[in-house]
Amino acid sequence: MFSALRSVQLAARCTASISTSSAGSKSLTIGLIPADGIGREVIPAARQVLEALASDVMPARLSFVDLDAGFEYFQKHGVALPEQTLAALKGDCDGALFGAVSSPSHKVAGYSSPIVGLRKKMDLYANVRPVISGAAATASGEKRAIDMLIIRENTECLYIKEEELHEGPDGRYAVAKRRISEFASRRAGEMAFSMALQRDRMRQQVAASERTWKARPKVTIVHKSNVLSVTDGLWRETVRGVYAGNAEYREGVDVEEQLVDSMVYRMFREPEAFDVVVAPNMYGDIISDGAAALVGSLGLVPSANVGDSFVVGEPVHGSAPDIAGKNIANPIAAIRSAAMLLERTGYASAALAIYRAVDK
Repeated sequence: MFSALRSVQLAARCTASISTSSAGSKSLTIGLIPADGIGREVIPAARQVLEALASDVMPARLSFVDLDAGFEYFQKHGVALPEQTLAALKGDCDGALFGAVSSPSHKVAGYSSPIVGLRKKMDLYANVRPVISGAAATASGEKRAIDMLIIRENTECLYIKEEELHEGPDGRYAVAKRRISEFASRRAGEMAFSMALQRDRMRQQVAASERTWKARPKVTIVHKSNVLSVTDGLWRETVRGVYAGNAEYREGVDVEEQLVDSMVYRMFREPEAFDVVVAPNMYGDIISDGAAALVGSLGLVPSANVGDSFVVGEPVHGSAPDIAGKNIANPIAAIRSAAMLLERTGYASAALAIYRAVDK
C-alpha cells in the first residue's frame, strides 16, 4: 500500500488545476471517524493524501478532528454513536470521513448502526455513489465504458429499523415496517435531476470524443410499484412530480423508469445505458454495491452522504475483519471519498487533482 500511496501523493502534488484563492485564506475542518476494522487503515491513508495536496491546488488550510463511533466502540462503552461525536461534527467540522462499521448480522441489544444513525441525525438525505470505468466487465464478458451516478435515498425505507417478532399458531413470524414519504422522495428526486444537469455542464467542458456519456442527461427512477403499489407507488409518483414541476428538468433531462429486478439485470448486461439512477434506500444499497463489481471491487468505489449543509465521505466497502490489521486494505475508495468531500465543500480543483492522481 505504501508505494501506491506515495504515487498518489506525488501525483496529487503535481496534477493541479488553477486556484483562484491563496493558500491559508480559508480553513476546512474535517472530522475523521475510522470506526471499525480496515476503517482504521484507509481513513489515515485518505488523510495523508489530503495533507499532500499542494497549496496551489488546495487553497484552504486543512485541520482534522479525530472522532469515535462503531461496533467496537459500542462493545467498550455501550453506545455506537456517542453524543460528543455528533456535537463535534455539528459544532467544529465542515465535513467528515467515515471508515467502515462492523454491524453484526444478529440482533445485539442496544446496538444500532452508527452510520445509519449519523445519516439521520445529520440529515444526510442522499447517498451519492459514482461508478466509473473505461472498461467495465459486464455479465456478457464484454468491456464497456460506464459513467453512472447512483443516488440512494438515505433516511427511510426499511432502514427505519422498526421490526417486530411475534408468536403465531404456526410459529414465530417477523414484521418489518417500511417508510416512504413524499418529503424524502422529493429531496432525493431533486438531487438526482440537479446532479444530472451538473454532470452535463461538466461534460461540456471536454471534447465530445472524450466523453463516456455522449447523450442527453438521463435520470432512471428505480422502483417495484407493480408489487408495492402504495410505498413504491408514492416514491415513483413523487420523483416524477419533481420532474414535471420543473421546466429546466423537463427541457434538459430525459427520464425513464426501471423495475428494480430489471434494473439489476440491465446494469450487469449494459451498464453504459445508465447516467443518473435514483432509488429508495434498500434498492439503492443493493444496486450500488452490485455496481462495484463492474469496476473492480468495493475497495475502489467511493460515496458521499449529502445533506443541505453537511457531507460525509464514506468508502462503500465494509470493515473486512478478515484482513483488518494486516495493512493490505485498498485505500482507493477512501481516497476517492475524500475527493468527493472536497468537491461537495467547494474545492473542485483539489478534488480533481485527487481523481486524476488515482486514475494515473
